[in-house]
Amino acid sequence: MSTTPSTTTVQTASATHTYRRTGPVGAVPLVLLMRFRGTIDDWDPALIEPLSRNRDVILVDNVGTGRSTGEPRDSMEGAAAGIIDFVEALELTQVDLLGWSLGGVVAQYVVDARPDLIRRVVVAASTPGLVPDTPAPDARVTEIQMKPDATAADMAYLFYPDTDDGRAAAAASEARIAAARPADAVVVSDRAAGAQLVAASVAYQVPVPDLVARLARTTQPVLFANGVQDVGIPASASVFGATHAPRGTALLYGDAGHAFLFQHAEHFAATVDLFLR
Repeated sequence: MSTTPSTTTVQTASATHTYRRTGPVGAVPLVLLMRFRGTIDDWDPALIEPLSRNRDVILVDNVGTGRSTGEPRDSMEGAAAGIIDFVEALELTQVDLLGWSLGGVVAQYVVDARPDLIRRVVVAASTPGLVPDTPAPDARVTEIQMKPDATAADMAYLFYPDTDDGRAAAAASEARIAAARPADAVVVSDRAAGAQLVAASVAYQVPVPDLVARLARTTQPVLFANGVQDVGIPASASVFGATHAPRGTALLYGDAGHAFLFQHAEHFAATVDLFLR
């Protein structure tokens, strides 16, 4: 694995954004948006390394999250505005987005707010909102999400199938992330996590006709991907998104869950690279 790229900052009107940039600069950059309670230190190097072999990849902590300063955003519109400010501060005229979980929802709001800024989108283990007939997650999912100090076993339950292979994949990914995590890594504050929860809860109240209308406005190619065994966001949400986005595609991994992108990092990175080309 390559070493962790250096951490740097850029100032916007609302925050000092902390980010990392890796890979060759020149083509359209790929900006990665993180999950609930995650920071730039929580990406698996097994995914980042192949993504950045031939592509300019940027990892960023949104406003008030991780090392980025500012008031945490408690709406998806606000979170999207934070990412737009960041992209413009880097003087980028167009980017691709890859959003994981909560980051996937934010990515869709960025596209809706500034379609001119976004070329292609990857929505990983996420959803357009509360899609029809979505079953409520198991109570343990919500319980773990509320924990600021979830254990390795908790995270394995949220992100991987409850099988020998799933548990092995969880342990391997956590070991890679821990090895790459810098000594000055920070956790998401309770205040930022609370804002993220409020933003997500409001997004889940958007009526289905409005979800469909937002997807219909998305003229960019969008790849919706997930693991069939995701206990938090059913894979049916990816199918719904791909069905209603004019240029939507669905990709499902049968033996994986919420962290399919780490469990199948090489395959998913290759698929993303092909999709972005």
